[in-house]
Amino acid sequence: MATFLYKLGRLAFRRRHFVALIWVALLTLAGVGAASAPTAASSSFSIPGTEAQKAFDLLEERVPESSADGASARVVFKAPDGEKVTDPANKAEIQKTVAALKSGSDEVARADSPFQTKTVSKDGSTAYASVSYKVTSMELTDESRDALEKTTEQARDSGLTVEVGGDALQAMPETGATEIIGIAVAAVVLVITFGSLIAAGLPLLTALIGVGIGVSSITALASALDLGTTTSTLAMMIGLAVGIDYALFIVSRYRGELADGRDREEAAGRAVGTAGSAVVFAGLTVVIALVGLAVVNIPMLTKMGFAAAGTVVIAVLIALTLIPALLGYAGKKVKPTGEKSKVLGRGGKKAAAESDAKPKDNLGTRWARFVIRRPLTVLLVGVIGLGAAALPVSSLELGLPDDGAQPTSTTQRKAYDLVLDGFGPGFNGPLMTVADLKGAADPKAAAGEISKTISGLDDVLSVAPPMLNKEGDTAIISVVPSSKPSGIETENLVHSIRDAGADIKADTGASVMVTGTTAMNIDVSQKLNDALLPYLALVVGLAFLLLIVVFRSILVPLKAALGFLLSVLAALGAVVAVFQWGWLGSLFGVEQTGPIMSMMPIFMVGVVFGLAMDYEVFLVTRMREAYVHGERPGQAVVTGFRHGARVVSAAAVIMMAVFAGFIGSSEQMVKMIGFGLAIAVFFDAFIVRMALVPAVLALLGKRAWWLPKWLDRALPNVDVEGEGLRDLDASGARGPEEDRELTRV
Repeated sequence: MATFLYKLGRLAFRRRHFVALIWVALLTLAGVGAASAPTAASSSFSIPGTEAQKAFDLLEERVPESSADGASARVVFKAPDGEKVTDPANKAEIQKTVAALKSGSDEVARADSPFQTKTVSKDGSTAYASVSYKVTSMELTDESRDALEKTTEQARDSGLTVEVGGDALQAMPETGATEIIGIAVAAVVLVITFGSLIAAGLPLLTALIGVGIGVSSITALASALDLGTTTSTLAMMIGLAVGIDYALFIVSRYRGELADGRDREEAAGRAVGTAGSAVVFAGLTVVIALVGLAVVNIPMLTKMGFAAAGTVVIAVLIALTLIPALLGYAGKKVKPTGEKSKVLGRGGKKAAAESDAKPKDNLGTRWARFVIRRPLTVLLVGVIGLGAAALPVSSLELGLPDDGAQPTSTTQRKAYDLVLDGFGPGFNGPLMTVADLKGAADPKAAAGEISKTISGLDDVLSVAPPMLNKEGDTAIISVVPSSKPSGIETENLVHSIRDAGADIKADTGASVMVTGTTAMNIDVSQKLNDALLPYLALVVGLAFLLLIVVFRSILVPLKAALGFLLSVLAALGAVVAVFQWGWLGSLFGVEQTGPIMSMMPIFMVGVVFGLAMDYEVFLVTRMREAYVHGERPGQAVVTGFRHGARVVSAAAVIMMAVFAGFIGSSEQMVKMIGFGLAIAVFFDAFIVRMALVPAVLALLGKRAWWLPKWLDRALPNVDVEGEGLRDLDASGARGPEEDRELTRV
């Protein structure tokens, strides 16, 4: 592989005009496609195989007019102090508003007056009107949302407090300026790392081109493939991080090859042949982790994984082709390692003379020597520290955020609080019980029996009378719990109703299913929990096999996998401490603590595993390269750190900055993902890869690179270490043999 990539790198360097033209054409094509594509608000959310989804499907078949899976809005009215909503003037204004809501959009299925549905609080201060739409919140047009906002704004002019809850006003998450700050931090780190504005600008430029192509392609295909808005957010997050990192490693290796005296074309070929091999396999691990999300069998999550994986593939291809092409354009403006541009400091003949001198020990070299002198101490301190950070995981509570997790400035959160104060917590998450009465001898009696049974269960505040469809074979029963939607008591109630359904079917012949947003959230959490272990086994197993091929070792991939588990558990512990316990919550803009998003564990396992293997591949392949070329195990560790520690550290800081930029999002889900990924990269890069990896390798010695002979013969030789390039040197190819400094260990 190294030889093939070496030739590709030299070809891209020589044919830079052609390569650059191809990528500019692809960016233009994707941009035009995105601009001309029909708007797709978001992906439809379905959970195949769950009871909540089966109930939705049954209602769509038998009671289509109910629009069970359609968007909903709860318009909450609160009378001024000292007045009631039932006062003539207030009542007239509310009825006028409900009528305007009905006629405001063709997508409105029904709008129920609170005085008809008796949704008026006991003290008369608060009431709410329920609005249901013919289409899902993902398909709702901007015109319908505008009509809803305009109507409620007019009602506010009368003196009433009016807020809107539900998913009808669900909007794209806003990330604010922090996302730009993340990119700015990445730029500063690149300038410090390379000491050159041109060298620092290349990774940023290529990453933005890659993200531009990826996100524009997602936008162009969003309508045809039913892709959601969160799909492009994830692709942008992952694409920026890996795009900068992959380019960073190749540019860094290019500068190192220049410092060894090779001409620029040869240096570009060598950089792509060596660092490019690591980029390919690192990218493969990320792609495996993202595509593996399909195991969960949640269509939205699968699409997010595939879209983000596509962006990673683009980042890899850009690193292998566009980077060497741009290096050709940059010419002498990209300096060898050890030289800085005149703008930023040292440059010219003095710097060149110093670079020819014996290289000084950098921080990475000194740290590696420290670790291999005290490997057991470093290993114990690192493991105990990560273990302590992981302790909060023992109290992890999973769920999906509701309007109670929205920022207090939003109308959804204000509506949630008004309902909570006026009616009680359960009214914010009523359960929809669906009864299939086809098997019942007396459908009406069976529906009444179901209502009576549910009324006798714990944590039930009220049960509405059954609503039968025209054929009389399906009933909808609304159940209001005593607890909030995300509470454990509400989850227990859902399970209790389902458990009671077996006895009801035996007695009446009717089947009972529970659905609605709250029940759907519970089913999603359960499905994700059930899929976590199979997903972990699949992703870690495939990546383990891939790393065996890369490192030709059993223990090194095993160590990599165990280190990853430590870092992801520690990161989950930090997420629990901040978002569930509220520690330092104000610092990260957490206005409401609560359960951790149910997809967070499986999402972090997938994304963090792929990113963690990036650092493993980049750092350890350099050690493997030194070991294969004759250095002792301890010496190879020091060599790997001398060449790779600075760049891996810079890559980790950049990735943390990019992810941390999403902490400023207005959406709790995006905020949590950004924080979780940023802290996971910190734990994995600076504790696992920078401390535990050299400690374990020092303790194992030559055993770290052991591979059974039969397996060695069976595995393909992918030549990540660049042995084929060494043969090119021996046969008289360009460039001197790399002189390695022998380090006493």
